[in-house]
Amino acid sequence: MSEGLKEISKMDVNGQETFMLDKDIVAQYSGKFSKLFGKSSSGSTRKLKVIFHDFPGGAEGFELMLRFCYSNGKTDITPSNLVLAHCAAEFMEMKESVAGVSNLLAQTEKSLQETSYWTWSDLLVALKQCQNIGSVSDSSLMLEKCLDSLVGRLVLACEASPCPSTCSPDSSGFRFSCDSKSTESIKTNFSHSTWWFDDLIFLSPLNIERLVKSMLVRKLDQVVISRFLLFYQKAKFSAATTDEKRKIIEMIIDMLSNMDVSCVSCKTLFGILRLTLGLNISKCSRNKLENMIGSQLDQTTLDNLLVPSPYGISYLYDVNLVLRFLKAFQGQGKNSLVTPIRMKKVAVLVDLYIAEIAPDPCLKPSKFVALATALPDYARDSYDELYHAMDMYLKVHAGLCEEERMKISCGLNYEKLSAQACLHLSQNTNFPSNSAVQALISQQSKLNNLLHGTPSYTSFTDSPSSSTDAGKKGRKGETSEQIVLYSGKFDVSADNEKLRAHLRGMHCRVMELEKICKKMQTQMVKISKSRASGNSYARSLPKLCS
Repeated sequence: MSEGLKEISKMDVNGQETFMLDKDIVAQYSGKFSKLFGKSSSGSTRKLKVIFHDFPGGAEGFELMLRFCYSNGKTDITPSNLVLAHCAAEFMEMKESVAGVSNLLAQTEKSLQETSYWTWSDLLVALKQCQNIGSVSDSSLMLEKCLDSLVGRLVLACEASPCPSTCSPDSSGFRFSCDSKSTESIKTNFSHSTWWFDDLIFLSPLNIERLVKSMLVRKLDQVVISRFLLFYQKAKFSAATTDEKRKIIEMIIDMLSNMDVSCVSCKTLFGILRLTLGLNISKCSRNKLENMIGSQLDQTTLDNLLVPSPYGISYLYDVNLVLRFLKAFQGQGKNSLVTPIRMKKVAVLVDLYIAEIAPDPCLKPSKFVALATALPDYARDSYDELYHAMDMYLKVHAGLCEEERMKISCGLNYEKLSAQACLHLSQNTNFPSNSAVQALISQQSKLNNLLHGTPSYTSFTDSPSSSTDAGKKGRKGETSEQIVLYSGKFDVSADNEKLRAHLRGMHCRVMELEKICKKMQTQMVKISKSRASGNSYARSLPKLCS
């Protein structure tokens, strides 16, 4: 400290640090002091008291500014004090040169141009100072510059080393070593690409967001960026409050949504989803997370989908969440990203999920139907699994009215039920009677096609539970494949008379069943006209079938 600055600092009665200044010295460097002291009479000898409540850097920044003034504009500006000096100079309006010597602001701005030559450690020190100073507008500009220099170092590391390798950040550049004769393990390679993770966890969520945006602009590897975000979350959560956790998770979701969806696994996204359950994150962030998961729904597992229902919902699992996933998954179709193979994988997963939730006595029929009909018809080659899930649901919910049972059975495509499933359905009292009729007629159509060797079939359009027009179009395109599926069980050749006789016998049996179904339909019309109750009709069915 210079001679003129000795013992001018002391503590007042309130514990605040105060400075006794020579106004003539500081006024020539500081435009703000010059204005303040100029208002007092030139001949006045009374002491003036000036209080700064928002001085950048507090007492440390003020003392740095005074040291510059009392040293006749000479001071050693380093990365460790540049941020404080620059913010103090801006605050005190130290712009004009004095006696041909550049003022503090000009000197700090010149030093800022040299950030590209700083060591990694110097950049970290400057970033910490920027963050500690807080919301000073000038510090934000410096922070952006420091972050840009830091990201530049990381990009340089990636470009200079084609393979992940060891490097030293504490130099004006990076030193690399890569032995092409040796093969490093995946774990070693990963550690080489993530050496900087620990150094940056001191940054606030807002500054992490700025950092990641700069990384994305500079085309840094998005897989490494996503791993850093997850590392940051784990490092910060242990000591964070609920509100801090919410801000961290929202920042991570927002940043991941700006990256390629393939850089984060579906399992990882579900892990983030579970972290959000008790944090009440914003609706916007939640939608982004659900859309990311939905876009990869074909890569997930049943265990991931079994998310408990939110508080206040009676049913066991969060069905609405899965419906939103399905909507997001199918929404990709606009970009031609959903292939038939991916759609069929999701259909298998959904059928497993429906079978898992079917025994839930609190699950509403509307939610069950929404899940059963959420995917297009072409997504399923067989409806057997969905049928068994419906059967389980109807057994648990035995009190459903006929109309609700009808809505549930409408989710079936009878043409894609196996012979065993159709036979079971024809005898299943849990389903509406017209479902049994349609199942039998569907099987008759298949047998007729086999006997006559025709690849086409006549669709049954008079049933109240027939599928939608879109579903019919999908089935017509798949009829040939369906017939091959069944005929593949038999060697249907022109010389196999025994097989033909066997098929004719089956055809006769189907004809008998069809007659019984017609009787059932007639009885249904009579009961409808006489306005008989559903219970009396149910009692009459065993007599008809006996």
